[in-house]
Amino acid sequence: MSLVCPSCASDHADDERFCPACGLPLVHSGDVVLPPDTELREKARKVRPGYAEGPLTRVATARHQAEAELLQQMLLEEGIPSLVRRSGGFDVPDFLAAGPRDIVVAASGADLAREILGVPATMPRRPLTRPTWVRVLAIVLAIVSLLVIATFVIGAALAQARPLQTGQVRAPRALCVT
Repeated sequence: MSLVCPSCASDHADDERFCPACGLPLVHSGDVVLPPDTELREKARKVRPGYAEGPLTRVATARHQAEAELLQQMLLEEGIPSLVRRSGGFDVPDFLAAGPRDIVVAASGADLAREILGVPATMPRRPLTRPTWVRVLAIVLAIVSLLVIATFVIGAALAQARPLQTGQVRAPRALCVT
């Protein structure tokens, strides 16, 4: 495979990148042998353009990243491009592969994707339910914070209402520290 200058058409060795006469980047001559396809190129060849049109639609939910990638690969084998995104309400950076994922596809491929995955046409939205211990913890924290605020307010009110003892001078309000 030889390199050719696109301007002056002179041949050059494979280790050269620019034409010494013109300064233009060299290009391969007409007998170009393409390198073997990469994994990404093979995936792109599987996608059918008819299934990649329209807005994104959620077609399935996976329990974790590995399951989501399996479903995504199943759809790709049928020519349907898909995306995996984290479901709302779960974001723990220590466990990046954990947590539910939504599988979304273009609207033109949504019906076939649901058929392949065995999912009903209308997916019910899971209500966001938190475990009981989370609710109890939230209530306890709310009560504790209210008690701290009430203690601060009552302490400040008592400090202002306390009579001055002989020889004490009351500091200006802005400088009062309780």
